[in-house]
Amino acid sequence: MLARFQTVEHLLGEPEVFNNQAKYRELTQEHAYLGDVKEVVDKIEKNSKQLQQNEALLKLEADPELVQMIHDDNVALESLLQNLKVQLETLLVPPDPLDNRNVIMEIRAGTGGDEAAIFVGDCVRMYKCYAETKGWKHDALSATPSERGGYKEYVMTISGQQVFRLLRNEAGTHRVQRVPETEAQGRVHTSAITVAVLPEPTEEEQLQINPAELRIDTYRSSGAGGQHVNTTDSAVRITHIPTGTVVTCQDERSQIKNREKALRLLSAKIVEEKRRKEEEEMASLRSSQVGSGDRSERIRTYNFSQNRVTDHRINLTLYNLNDVLDGKLDPFTQALVAHFYELKLAGDENSQ
Repeated sequence: MLARFQTVEHLLGEPEVFNNQAKYRELTQEHAYLGDVKEVVDKIEKNSKQLQQNEALLKLEADPELVQMIHDDNVALESLLQNLKVQLETLLVPPDPLDNRNVIMEIRAGTGGDEAAIFVGDCVRMYKCYAETKGWKHDALSATPSERGGYKEYVMTISGQQVFRLLRNEAGTHRVQRVPETEAQGRVHTSAITVAVLPEPTEEEQLQINPAELRIDTYRSSGAGGQHVNTTDSAVRITHIPTGTVVTCQDERSQIKNREKALRLLSAKIVEEKRRKEEEEMASLRSSQVGSGDRSERIRTYNFSQNRVTDHRINLTLYNLNDVLDGKLDPFTQALVAHFYELKLAGDENSQ
């Protein structure tokens, strides 16, 4: 892979590559991926060398204070090396053609009423923070605010390198356990929200939707936004008659912009359904991702009183809930990439 990195760097320097934008885009994505691998390998080699030098120094050093300092440094280096090796294992999961796709993420309140809607707001912020730490861009497509705070539904796009690779496994039911502000007795309530992650279609995959097959309704937006929201029919609902797919958008003040965003979401949903039918094994099948929104169908639990986050698919529990809600999701997203690759390999072996 490191040799391939050098080859790709050479190819990107060839003038004729720029004449083929599809090839150039493919090479730049491969270069970014292999560059990440090289960066982690270099760090492993550097810290392994430092550890070896420390071990050699321990054999010569007699000063107790210096010996303790070297021991402490070794403990830190061993911990760092362990984390770097986990990162490398995740990176060595072979790239999927969909890895660098932008995604459309739908987050909806499930069981739990107002508390579920508030947690939707928490998770919207969590994914936005995660996107920002990764250098990704996020853009709201549609939002339905809740009267008590948060959202009944929030739909956004997230774009950047490795977006679908790291976010595809966020799909499913997320359960929250905490004491609501309105709870006088201090009892812990359990609520649930659902997350769906759809890869956004490429230009080649974009559907040419026949306008005659669409039913477009306009209505007045609800929620915050001032007088303009309540006096203009800017919200848009589009129904694709052949498939029965319905999308809505009321995030923008302009009906034209809402219509553009709704059509973008509609196209993604129809393409994803088409892909699902062609490839039944795709994990991004929306209906299997979301489930019913019931508390029992959960992939992850966020327990506020215990400061705990548990991903039930990989039995990983971390006691840093605030950090996770601030967007520090890598321990989960990276481990899930490796986990589902192992499951795929096991499935392939069993089918042979």
